[in-house]
Amino acid sequence: MDERVKMIELFGWHKGCISILAKTNIRRMSEENKSGKKPKDQNNTPNPFNSKKPKTGKPKFNPVWIYAILVLVFIGITFLGPKSGKQISVDKLLTMVEEGAVEKINVINRSKAEIYLTDEAKNDKEYKKDVPQGSFVNKNVYMYFLSDIGDYEFFNNQVNEAQKDITSAKKVRINPVVEENIWDNPLITLIIYIAIFGLIWMLIMRRMGGGAGGPGGGGQIFSIGKSKAQLFDKDTKVNVTFKDVAGLEGAKEEVMEIVDFLKNPTKYTELGGKIPKGALLVGPPGTGKTLLAKAVAGEAEVPFFSLSGSDFVEMFVGVGASRVRDLFKQAKEKAPCIIFIDEIDAIGRARGKNAMQGGNDERENTLNQLLTEMDGFGTDSGVIMLAATNRVDILDSALLRAGRFDRQIYADMPDLNERKEIFEVHLKPIKIEKNLDIDFLSRQTPGFSGADIANMCNEAALIAARHDKKQVEKQDFLDAVDRIIGGLEKKNKIITPEEKHAIAVHEAGHATVSWLCEFAHPLVKVTIVPRGRSLGAAWYLPDERQITRTEQLLDEMCATLGGRAAEKVVYDKISTGALSDLEKVTKQAMAMVSIYGLNDKVGNVSYYNMDQGFSKPFSEKQAALIDDEIKALTDQQYQRAITIIEENKDKLLQLADQLLEKEVIFKEDLERIFGMSAGEAAAKAIEETDAPAAPEATAEVNEAAEDASPENRPAEELGE
Repeated sequence: MDERVKMIELFGWHKGCISILAKTNIRRMSEENKSGKKPKDQNNTPNPFNSKKPKTGKPKFNPVWIYAILVLVFIGITFLGPKSGKQISVDKLLTMVEEGAVEKINVINRSKAEIYLTDEAKNDKEYKKDVPQGSFVNKNVYMYFLSDIGDYEFFNNQVNEAQKDITSAKKVRINPVVEENIWDNPLITLIIYIAIFGLIWMLIMRRMGGGAGGPGGGGQIFSIGKSKAQLFDKDTKVNVTFKDVAGLEGAKEEVMEIVDFLKNPTKYTELGGKIPKGALLVGPPGTGKTLLAKAVAGEAEVPFFSLSGSDFVEMFVGVGASRVRDLFKQAKEKAPCIIFIDEIDAIGRARGKNAMQGGNDERENTLNQLLTEMDGFGTDSGVIMLAATNRVDILDSALLRAGRFDRQIYADMPDLNERKEIFEVHLKPIKIEKNLDIDFLSRQTPGFSGADIANMCNEAALIAARHDKKQVEKQDFLDAVDRIIGGLEKKNKIITPEEKHAIAVHEAGHATVSWLCEFAHPLVKVTIVPRGRSLGAAWYLPDERQITRTEQLLDEMCATLGGRAAEKVVYDKISTGALSDLEKVTKQAMAMVSIYGLNDKVGNVSYYNMDQGFSKPFSEKQAALIDDEIKALTDQQYQRAITIIEENKDKLLQLADQLLEKEVIFKEDLERIFGMSAGEAAAKAIEETDAPAAPEATAEVNEAAEDASPENRPAEELGE
């Protein structure tokens, strides 16, 4: 009975706490209503398109209280049930009986004995430590017990024998009690636990199921089937605008047109035109696709939903499709609006490619739901889809058809003028020197994306700060380029003098061959300072080419193999230092033969993007021919590099000695040793001709190039 009173008191205390919390919550909500605050949606932003006034009055019942009550019940069952004292032995009990410390003994169901002590014994030092402490503890509880007394009559006789010398007034009373305790039945306890956890599980699954298709998707636990899209509208305006997007003029024009579709739809519909449903931003990584979408969010005066393709992926089945449904449901409520999905290839891969996984996996279900939703809203719904990817080749064809993503907007790598505009944007927050040549920086960064340029500007600022400079100088930007491309300098790396000389010869070989090849990339500098994983490097400035011819590719391959050729000529030995060179040359030769159709024997065929998994798009005979031609190309250019090195061995060794002395040499050092490069000689000869290139003029250009670089003659003239 005492235990029941204790549990009732504790639950009353919890009930009072819950009541206080509920009253506080109601008071807070009423104050917010009085102050004129509008209720916010699930994205913590008010709906600018909802003209309905927010409802006032009593707050809705929060299902979280159900879970709180169930937790309290579980705690009460676990920790507030009948308490047991300390278990003792029969001998200990008989000793306590002889000392007169026992007041009574209750024998429960002729098996368990509960021992109650006298008030004097509870104050004794020997037993005081076992007395329960605390304000919520009932003092009239048994302190000790015997789990099994054995035979009841024998136990009774033992107790009577132990107290034969005690007066009748102080003798221990043995009270047999018949009691059915629900807690002592393990089956009943197990059933209660199963019922509680089953109820909680049913509630959780019900909430999840409500968000997966039907109503109640907004109140599901953990919001597992709810869209994770971030909403941007008038109240959460993005600071990025089209002014912050440098370059990408064509892409910006098309995206601005989409924004105009939403702002002035009647201008297009009056003429019978239909507003496009979607646009796909395509381009290499770092070209500004996501930035362009952020600029749309900043420029558009309509709600903008932004999320990633991976936000649809979850471990639960059906969650991806549920989030797609919830996303489009929110978008239709806030129309006109824009939905932007970044990295859509996470869910938009072509179906049926992975036959091992089956055709009904979770990703395909999500894609199917996306296709259905994009077909579900009409052209007058005011919902436009934007998506970004750098893997458009793996997207499903149904996703790219007209009516879903109507147009593809390409974000290419920036050219010279666009890189200058990007530099002007990223240099605004940086303290630079007054006369910094931005044109020079633009010319020094061919092949850099917008993200690379932003990283370069940041690295330059960090380098300047590391050297305690007050402003960022030109040399800091050059060091930043070296840091990004090559990695961090490792001047403390242990290298033997023999290895250092071999590295110098290797890098001098690259520089020599590239200097004497007409169509190789212009050399900037050569270094033997270790950077990253490389022990040395030759830095080139790639030309701004839109197309590349065969002779240009061959010269680049020859220059790449110049390092190994120099080792072969000088030491008559080769090393493992040419691993990256061999990898580059092999890929280049493979592309020439099997992709670009630049090989006479293989012919004008291309096997680009024709990978069929375990099978190849060509026969075994064709594969053998491709392998032979790749090897022939690399061997031919290797022999050509050896010939150039042999004819200029003394100049190569002179260049290697300068490298060992200075560790870094520049273009001017090569001009003093070799004279004008073959490429510059050919360009100068072309500039000196007033008329367009006639056959006679072409012959003069070739003759000038051969005078500057006799090693650059065709292979058949060199006796190869």
